[in-house]
Amino acid sequence: MMKNCNSVKAAIAGAAFLSAMPAFAQTSVTLYGVVDNGIGYQSNAATLGATTGGHSAVKMVSGIWLGDRLGFKGSEDLGGGAKAIFQLEEGFSGATGAQSVTGLAFNRVAYVGMTDPTYGTLTAGRQYTSYYQFLTPYSPTTWLTGFYGAHPGDVDGLDCIYRANNTLVYTSPTLYGFSASGSYSLGGVAGSFNAGSTWSTALQYVGGPFGMAVAFSRINNSTSGGGDFGAASTTSNNGAQLGVSAVTNGYQTAQAQQRLTVGAIYKFNGSWDVSATYSNVQYIPGAGSKFVNTEIFNTGGAVLHWKPATAWDLAAGYSYTRATKANGISSNAQYQQVNLSEYYSLSKRTGLYALEGFQRASGQTLGTGGVGHIIDATATIGDGFQTSPSASRSMFAAGVGIVHRF
Repeated sequence: MMKNCNSVKAAIAGAAFLSAMPAFAQTSVTLYGVVDNGIGYQSNAATLGATTGGHSAVKMVSGIWLGDRLGFKGSEDLGGGAKAIFQLEEGFSGATGAQSVTGLAFNRVAYVGMTDPTYGTLTAGRQYTSYYQFLTPYSPTTWLTGFYGAHPGDVDGLDCIYRANNTLVYTSPTLYGFSASGSYSLGGVAGSFNAGSTWSTALQYVGGPFGMAVAFSRINNSTSGGGDFGAASTTSNNGAQLGVSAVTNGYQTAQAQQRLTVGAIYKFNGSWDVSATYSNVQYIPGAGSKFVNTEIFNTGGAVLHWKPATAWDLAAGYSYTRATKANGISSNAQYQQVNLSEYYSLSKRTGLYALEGFQRASGQTLGTGGVGHIIDATATIGDGFQTSPSASRSMFAAGVGIVHRF
């Protein structure tokens, strides 16, 4: 009985305290999420760096159409149109329940900030850089997905794997269709403000059926001696290296990664639109890198999206990636990729999808040994096969699944 009385007293005291507090503006918090599971087929799977021994594989794969996530987002009206905002988002595997990035509770985003219609938006925390935020409307991953449809190995970072810790992002209000954004991720390295940092800038224009963005990004190693880029980067996924694939495996000891990308879209009517991107990506060596010349990847791609009926979305895409002749390579690596996607909406929240991709690689690239370790380029579709690319020049992959949003 004493326990119940104490509970009642506490409730009364709490109510009295709340009634004495001044009235604050409206606050909202939303719980949301995605669960996405499917079955995927790969024609010739091997381990990263292998050039023989591939076999076909059928697997349950998670987060194909949309990455599995559980999140909270909210805002508080501060008056005059200004709002305090926050977002926390955890990624996981719907197939196993495991975290998508081990050791990070909110591995997708975790930020707080303020937004104002006159002065723009400023956020701080783990989040997407300005580069990704402004280019994502024109990315092939919108309809082809990152798993199957990102450019080979996601070499230009147009999928969402390049999240950055310790990041400040400012985005301006839109004026005459133009908006700008800049982000800086603090490396936190003693004696150097720039070491270990990530920074990007972006400009966007949207007017009627046309939209376009140009963005630049640079990811710096935290040490001047090269070494393992990912483990040395303080802004990467919990110390893990970013973007390692059969395309970039020989350049993972880069001192810095640098990207300049242009994207555009045109919507012809309510059922057709076409988007295109061009990117220039540079892997820049340092004193301790295993390669000596900057390696450059140029990629061009386009996606045609068609909505023949309310429930259907169909898309087809093509991309071409060409590396430079550097570091002793006489036949530069090239990757051609074709993708198809089909999506059927069962409701506003649930859909069925099917995806297909084919890639053909040619030329040469560097193996993990760096200069002197020249190997044949092998295929790796999108960014869903970073650790299990093809053991040969060609690769076919397909998947079907169901996605539910809540």
